[in-house]
Amino acid sequence: MNDARYERSLKYLFGLEKFGSVFGLGNVSRLLAAIGDPHRSLKTVHIAGTNGKGSVATMISCILKTAGYRVGKYTSPHLVSFTERITVDEEEITGEEVASLTEYIRDRAHRNESDGFYTFFDFTTVLAFEYFRREAVDIAVVETGLGGRLDSTNVIEPLTTVITNVAFDHTKELGNTIGKIAGEKAGIIKRGIPVITGTRGSALAVLEERARELTSPLYALGKDFIFRKKGDRRFSYRGIAQNYDDIVLNLAGDHQLSNAALALCAIESLSQAGFHAGRDHVRDALASVKWEGRLEIVRERPLVILDGAHNLSGVRALTRFLRSRYRDRRKVLVFGVMRDKQYGRMLQAMNGCVDLAILTQPKTQRALEAESMKDLVHNSIVAKDMKSALRKARQAAGEKDLVLVTGSFYTIGEAKQAVNEIF
Repeated sequence: MNDARYERSLKYLFGLEKFGSVFGLGNVSRLLAAIGDPHRSLKTVHIAGTNGKGSVATMISCILKTAGYRVGKYTSPHLVSFTERITVDEEEITGEEVASLTEYIRDRAHRNESDGFYTFFDFTTVLAFEYFRREAVDIAVVETGLGGRLDSTNVIEPLTTVITNVAFDHTKELGNTIGKIAGEKAGIIKRGIPVITGTRGSALAVLEERARELTSPLYALGKDFIFRKKGDRRFSYRGIAQNYDDIVLNLAGDHQLSNAALALCAIESLSQAGFHAGRDHVRDALASVKWEGRLEIVRERPLVILDGAHNLSGVRALTRFLRSRYRDRRKVLVFGVMRDKQYGRMLQAMNGCVDLAILTQPKTQRALEAESMKDLVHNSIVAKDMKSALRKARQAAGEKDLVLVTGSFYTIGEAKQAVNEIF
């Protein structure tokens, strides 16, 4: 691979971040049109929600792959490498392919629009769709970036729509009430297309109303399909037409059982569109599924866990897991967060669950300064960067202790790159 060519492409792509987030489908539609609208040739699954999108996408992808289909998957953000965002059969796009596609799309985008601009997410979404077209995937599983209604991915006409849940996050862009946020996510519902959701209460009511307007069948977790925990990483499932007595899931945390139920309901829905997965395919795929940065154990002594809990809802799921599995372990927290998050409430939720907090900040302009959090958590110290934070955690943690890195995908991405050097 020509590393210099790939690096030039990344420089161009990340340079588009200067345009920020521009919500709406105009720019991405023009960019798609410039290369022949590759998304129109794709069969897709569309996934939105506050938490769990990537986990559900990966479970669906793995089940369909195991069933013999060629499956594209588009998720965000990445942890370490940009190539993580775009996969076919769970294999990442290569740097060479990123470079070639970037040059191809850039050339055609500016051929007749020299003064046009596209955001980072616009461009990467188009890159993913063109890659899936070239790779002749049977189906692509597509995760929204932010919200849904005005998200760049909302140009697709999916076979099935999944809205995992609705909680407070990105309130500046999506609204400051659950109803408003749910309304934005409901924007991916298409006329007549089945909707699967794990939402409840007022959020579910918003989705139900939108689904009625569009005559789209809606299946709600706890109402139309259910799961029951049967042990650690084991559950039963009663669905629309399929039941499973005992499924093993290779992802930790009870919240992943909910995500697995959503994925199974989506698979049931897809069977009506001709994408069939047998019972053994489902079992084998879920028993082996991998999704990095979600309660990921990267070291054993001391135990080091990386988790991408980046909002209050995610932190609450994380603390429930810690209390159920590691109540008796001393815990050292490494925490870095974005300034637009509910970081005070996130830390408050962690307060009774950790013994020492090491506060740091990842290398991104959106990061909150570590010093700003010093008074928000008991027994805390500040570290200037991730390597310093991990060194302090290593010094503070005994072999039987637990080191937890969380707060942002940027935070755990940096930790994944540094952990081998420090521990």
